[in-house]
Amino acid sequence: MNFELSILLAAFAGGLFGAAIGGLPAFVFTGFAVLMGVAAGLGGSDFDVLGSIAFGPVFGPHISFAGGAAAAAFAFSRRSLENGRDIAAPLAGVNDPMVLLVGALFGLGGYVFQQLLVGIGISGLTDSIALTVVVSAIVARLAFGRTGLLGDHTSDPEAESRGRFVPGGERVWVDYQQGFAQVVVLGIGAGILSAWMVTAFNAANPDYTPLAVVLGFGISATSLIFLEFGFSVPVTHHMSLPAGVAAAAVLTAGGGATAAVILGALAGIGGALLGELGSRLFLIHGDTHVDPPAFAIFIMTTIIIVVGLVIG
Repeated sequence: MNFELSILLAAFAGGLFGAAIGGLPAFVFTGFAVLMGVAAGLGGSDFDVLGSIAFGPVFGPHISFAGGAAAAAFAFSRRSLENGRDIAAPLAGVNDPMVLLVGALFGLGGYVFQQLLVGIGISGLTDSIALTVVVSAIVARLAFGRTGLLGDHTSDPEAESRGRFVPGGERVWVDYQQGFAQVVVLGIGAGILSAWMVTAFNAANPDYTPLAVVLGFGISATSLIFLEFGFSVPVTHHMSLPAGVAAAAVLTAGGGATAAVILGALAGIGGALLGELGSRLFLIHGDTHVDPPAFAIFIMTTIIIVVGLVIG
């Protein structure tokens, strides 16, 4: 655990940054920082760009993205933002310093909470950053939302007639990737690509494997810049990251590249399906953002780690 004042101040600023430009734009910067960190690692840099920048107090999703999502929820509660789930809106535009400060406080809280998870050993059993993103969003929902933890589908007759777990109308997450077949196909594609990159890096040098694990995630996160521009790109980082983790686990256990890619594809499918479950459980009937990909990532990572421990 590291609670140096300078780092705490950086986390405070990271959350403020996420609020100012919006949670989703901040997450795109996470993707770029991951790609930069992978490149720096391959180039032999002694500076840990991934740990200090991409997943640290500057662009860590539990800090900048979570701060932006919480600030959107707070702005919604003050009627400064029409939609509390709008993680794309740059909240500097609502011209309310309190909104930015809430983002900053959630960024600081995200850093502290994740460090506590590391300190008690939870980070060895799951993705502590993704778990922190989910916990942060739940706190924001309970503090600033009006629909309760799981949302309210009974206030809309159409939603009530469809049932809690059936999206439709405005009660959707990503409407063009919510069908079962579409989700599975995307999971297969993202999973295979991410897992194959892990095998390629591992074949070149096993020391590069940790870099490759997050490379697919970085590409997926960066691709969301096109979502900001209005293009119907898929959201896949909850597929590519579990796939990378699964592939690395197979290779570390002595498995071959083909097995790593196949299990990576299965992990991609699992992440895709869990993302949809998270969206229908927490998001589509709620009035603030609880992140489906983070929900899927921490659960899939836990499953992979536990299965690895069980089979030795």
